[in-house]
Amino acid sequence: MPRPQSAAEMSEVRDQLCEAAMRRFAAHGADGLTMRTLAADVGCSPMKAYRYFRDKDELLAAMRAMAFDRFAAALEDAAAGAGDSRAKAFAIGEAYVAFALSNREAYRLMFESGPIDDTAFPALAAARARADRSMTGYVEAMIADGVLKGDARTIGQMFWAAVHGVVLLELTGLLTRGAGADTLRRDLMRALFIGLNNDPRLSR
Repeated sequence: MPRPQSAAEMSEVRDQLCEAAMRRFAAHGADGLTMRTLAADVGCSPMKAYRYFRDKDELLAAMRAMAFDRFAAALEDAAAGAGDSRAKAFAIGEAYVAFALSNREAYRLMFESGPIDDTAFPALAAARARADRSMTGYVEAMIADGVLKGDARTIGQMFWAAVHGVVLLELTGLLTRGAGADTLRRDLMRALFIGLNNDPRLSR
């Protein structure tokens, strides 16, 4: 009789299954991902896969949590390696686009795979909250330095919405010829920054 797995061992296997599921998602989309196909990919029985994830929704939630954590880590590392608040904002913007374009399927999984009630999945809720903090922390630093005025969460979400739109245009091939995601993002961030500092309605 096999010995019971420790929590760390269970977590390691779950991560391995998530990695395999991410590869299948990248190749076949959400419709091509089932517990049975995942089990076949990793060479185990469907019963074993169900030992780690009770159903496809739980698997997708774990995959999304993994993607959000990696996304947030990329932004956190970029901010940690930058200088003042302006430099941090620039580094985070660069890291955002780099992550999205280098991890296209993970990015789509984060934002385009349909709603999942993350109140039922604490790890996903925590990963999304971490990503949210990564998109507001650098704004808080700019406000503290007097570079911006206003509510950090609102401004952070404005910047996030803007760069997310740019990234989606790039991912779907809809940017005009000659324009790249980074160039458009910089121009858009500059315009938002000027607007926030010059329009009192935006800096309340």
